[in-house]
Order: sequence, then structure tokens, then C-alpha cells
Amino acid sequence: MVSLVMLAIMAGCAVGLYLKGTLAQGIAMIFNALVAGFVAFGFFEIASKYLISYSPGLAPWAPMACFLLLLVLVFAILQAVQMQINKEKIDLGTMPERIGRPVAGVVLGYVVTGYLLVAAAMAPLPSQYPYPRFDARHPNASSPRKALLSPDGFVTGLFGTVSKGSLCPIREPKSFTMLHAGYVDQLHLNRLQGKDVPLMTGSPALDVPRKAGVWFAPDTLRDTEGKPLSLPAGTSLMLVRVQIKKSALKDAPKFTLSQMRLVCGLKGVAGQPLAGQGQAAYPLGYIGAGSHLERKSLDEIVDLSKVQGDPLTMDLGFAVPTSLTPVLLEFKRNNVVQVSATASPEDAPAPVPFGAPAPASQPQAAATEPPAQPAGVEPAGQSPARPAPAPAASAKGKNRGKRKGLSDLSKSVVGDQVPEN
Repeated sequence: MVSLVMLAIMAGCAVGLYLKGTLAQGIAMIFNALVAGFVAFGFFEIASKYLISYSPGLAPWAPMACFLLLLVLVFAILQAVQMQINKEKIDLGTMPERIGRPVAGVVLGYVVTGYLLVAAAMAPLPSQYPYPRFDARHPNASSPRKALLSPDGFVTGLFGTVSKGSLCPIREPKSFTMLHAGYVDQLHLNRLQGKDVPLMTGSPALDVPRKAGVWFAPDTLRDTEGKPLSLPAGTSLMLVRVQIKKSALKDAPKFTLSQMRLVCGLKGVAGQPLAGQGQAAYPLGYIGAGSHLERKSLDEIVDLSKVQGDPLTMDLGFAVPTSLTPVLLEFKRNNVVQVSATASPEDAPAPVPFGAPAPASQPQAAATEPPAQPAGVEPAGQSPARPAPAPAASAKGKNRGKRKGLSDLSKSVVGDQVPEN
């Protein structure tokens, strides 16, 4: 169905330009559409923050509404400017016009359909809309289905290429391909269970350790059947510790593992961890009873209401390519935190089973603005000579020195507080 709609849009643009436009106008419209898309991708999160602050009930729809609004507004302004500059039609000749007009129309329609598919994926719709990108029964993040000619992948990839390195020369560089690696997949995987699972959290939901929060899984780790773990070629199993605040999920304390993703970057890149290009990895499962890795499907719902304690500690297992290192941990649509550097085997903590309380001495880092290099905080209790922790410290991550709140990135997506969808 979506393929027919895409073909209809491209055919309509081709016919419209052929009958009422010129080749020069078609080329100008293509460039205007691309520029409008760049603006929409770059600022829809910031616009969403302000829209949600005025109307919290629109939180689930805010990203799509702001994206389309910016796209249409900027395109209309550019078209008005172009019409004022070129008041007379430019005729490039009979043959170029007859061939070029429909071709330009098809290209314009292709770009427009890409934006529309991305916008539809932002909306809180069932996972089969605008098209089923992943198998509903056995979703595989590495094998997505694509729409005809993949226009949504083209427009997001083009903007990612433009933003790679930085679109912010004054502050710390932030690349779209790092913060939103595999953005189309992220949008679709976030909606696998539809209305049963919220797309956002009402407040910051993640805490991660500032030190020794990421480590290579020991060779002795086994699955629930006691068998060695099989991984894709060229990857290593890494464990990432995270605390999820059940209070942030409010009345719907549910999520799927497809809503949790680890963004990895190249090793050896220092100083600007959020620049460059990232690659997303999704959990294979988490440490369960007996310190075994419980493999889970990406669409399996995790219900935190059945687990005691808030926050909830999880050690998630990710298959990370050997040439990459973890940089960011993302949860749902509005939680992004920078993970710690990979711990050495000597400093690697013992795995914590799902639902078990975190070690009381584990320092946590909330979802604040990611620094260039995570500040190392020595966990209390490792050395008998160290003083006891401050009275404000607790197993729930409410350390006295801990920073709280959404990062600038997260705030730009949903603001400080949003309702569940």
C-alpha cells in the first residue's frame, strides 16, 4: 500500500512539473525541499520542547507535528523567495524541458515521500504503519525491511552526512549520525508493541555508573541452558549496567528491549565523542538468575511493576563490533546518557541479576550533558582506608554529588516533563 502511495506522489509531482512548471523550477524545488528537510531534522526536537511546554497532552505527537511544520514553513519561504527572484520562466529548450521536467518531478516526489515516511514513523501509530519495517514475530535489528527505493533512509542519511562532525561550531560538536544512529530503525523499533508500551518517559529514567559501567563479559558467562554464548562474527559481548527509574514510567512501567540501544563509535577518538558516525547495537538480553545471560526477543515486554525496588538495576548484554566502543545509551525517545569508559578485566564489577539491588557503593551518573570525557569517581567501599560514604548516598542512586535532569539533547526532544502516550 505504501509503495502505491509513494508512486502516486512521485507521479503527481512529475505530471505537475511537466504541465505547469519548467526544468529550472523543478531543480529549484528539489534544492528547496532538501534545505527545508535539513532545517526540519536539525530543529524539530527543539521545537517539540516548546510545544510540549505549552500543551503537554501533545507530547507523543509533538515530534511529528514540529517536523512537518518546519518542513512546510521553510519550503514555502524558499519557494516565495525563488519566485520573487525568477519572475520569468526559464526555458532550456524543447527536449531538455520535455525530459527534464518529469525527471525533476520524480526526484522531488522521492524526496517528499522520504520526509513523509520519517514523519509517520515519529507518530505513535501501530508498528505496521507507514510500513512494517521489522517482522512482528521475530524482529531482527540487523535485517530491516525497506520501503520502495528507501526514500526515508535516503533523506536521513543525507542529513547525517551533512551534520557529521558538527552543526554547532560554538559548543561541543554533536553529529546526527551519532546521536541518532540508524534513525529510521530507531523510530520503528521504538513502536514495536504499539499502545501497550509508551514511547516516552515522564521524567529522566536512566542512571549509569560514572566508572566501571561497561565491561567485557567474562568467558565463563553462559546462557540459561548453561551453553556458551554464540555471537555474530567480528563482535564481542559487552555488559552495560543501567538503573531504570520505575517512577519515570508512571502508570505504564513497561518497555521492550528494542527501546534500549547502545550507540558505539570508533575507538581512539578522543575529545569529541559525540562527533563522527555512530552505530547502534540492541540488547541480546540481560543478566538473570544465577548470573546467566537470559536471551530475549526485542519485542518482549519487560514489566517493571512486577519487580521490587525503584530504581531497577539491569546488566544488559550487547554484541559490539570489535572496532567500536560504547559511547551513548538511549532509552525510548527522550533519554540519552553517556556511558563510562570500558573497564579493564581487573576493575570489571560482578554481574547483577535482573531486579537485584545495585551495590550500595556504586556511584551513578544521571542523564546530564555528556562531558567530553566522563569524570572518574572512585566507588566507595573498594578500599578499607577510604572514609564511609556520605549519609545522603543510597542504593537508589540519590548520591549527594549526582547531577540530575535530562541532557540538553533529551530536553530538546520532550522538555523536562511529559505525560505518557
